[in-house]
Formats: sequence, structure tokens, C-alpha cells
Amino acid sequence: MSPPSRVLTTPEADALIARLTARHGPLMFHQSGGCCDGSAPMCFPLGEFRTGGQDVLLGHVAGDVPVWIGAAQFEYWRHTQVTIDVVPGRGAGMSLESPEGVRFIVRSRVFSDAEAAELATAGEPPRGG
Repeated sequence: MSPPSRVLTTPEADALIARLTARHGPLMFHQSGGCCDGSAPMCFPLGEFRTGGQDVLLGHVAGDVPVWIGAAQFEYWRHTQVTIDVVPGRGAGMSLESPEGVRFIVRSRVFSDAEAAELATAGEPPRGG
């Protein structure tokens, strides 16, 4: 049995990711955990945001779009499953969806005890390098 995914997307997010991929090529997400715009998932062309040892790979969404999170933020959220969604409104100026009149947001739910045990058995997620 494989552990639960640490990150998911809604159908609305998948549709926006597909449009952005058609326009910009392969994408990536980063969740920094900072205040204001930094608290939202930021969407970039793949490789435009450089990840390092302080970034944790939550997983891939919408096919093969990697979703990274800052290590400090991961420590706060390690017990939750993150879902990337879309809502009306302007997002961060650097995130690719900004001109679309919508923004990506994160919703989360706490893993069950059984899911947390599966994740612990699977080991730590990869870090950037």
C-alpha cells in the first residue's frame, strides 16, 4: 500500500494548470510560508524558481508539475494533506496566474493517524539540492 499523497489539486486548479502549461511550458509550484503573497502557492515556469536544501518536494500534480514547500513551512504542515485550488481575485505579481483574474490557494486537511503512520514508514520526502 502506498502512502497518501501529500499534495492534490482540484479540477479547477488542473484546468488552470493546463492553460498555463500551454502558454508557458512545464511548470512548478513553490509554497514559501511567508506572509502575504508568500502564504499562497506560487506558480513558475519549471526551473525559474531555484530550489535548495531548505525546500521539500511535496509531490507532483497535474501530471508532472512538482510542488515544493519551504522546509520551515513543511514542519508546520507535515501532518496535513495540501490541496491546491483556484479562487477569483488577483494573486501574487510573480505567480503565472496573476493576469488571469484568479489565484491559487491552499486548502488542507489533517492526515488520519493511519495515514500519518504510512507517511512515517515511507520516510522523509526529498529535498532540493
